[in-house]
Amino acid sequence: MRQQLADAVDAARPESSPPFVALYQATANVLRVKISWGFAMNSAFTDPESERIYAGIVERCDELFRHLKQTGVLRPDVDPIWARRVYYAPMSEVCQDAAADDNPDTDALATQLIETLLHEVGTPTTHL
Repeated sequence: MRQQLADAVDAARPESSPPFVALYQATANVLRVKISWGFAMNSAFTDPESERIYAGIVERCDELFRHLKQTGVLRPDVDPIWARRVYYAPMSEVCQDAAADDNPDTDALATQLIETLLHEVGTPTTHL
């Protein structure tokens, strides 16, 4: 399952897409994967391969958040690692709520999640 998350992040092309675009695409992709898991979303991932994959996801996301700061999407006073952690928390909540929906609008959920994040840590020009 974690490989699906890694693939979702990779598909956003965070190393070559504009950071804001990559953030939106990664968010929408990850929401689709996590929501499709349903009941398995909270399963423990304790095997070494799963942990390695997850560490890679976090590393890629940290790099994306550093790019968001470098390009002015995040305020200069915001720690990008802290912003990534803030971003992860509502992502989990959104996925749990949306898993009960038969046909969740992941694009709308991604937009709402990013708007919420940027309202708190973004610069005024980065709101959707």
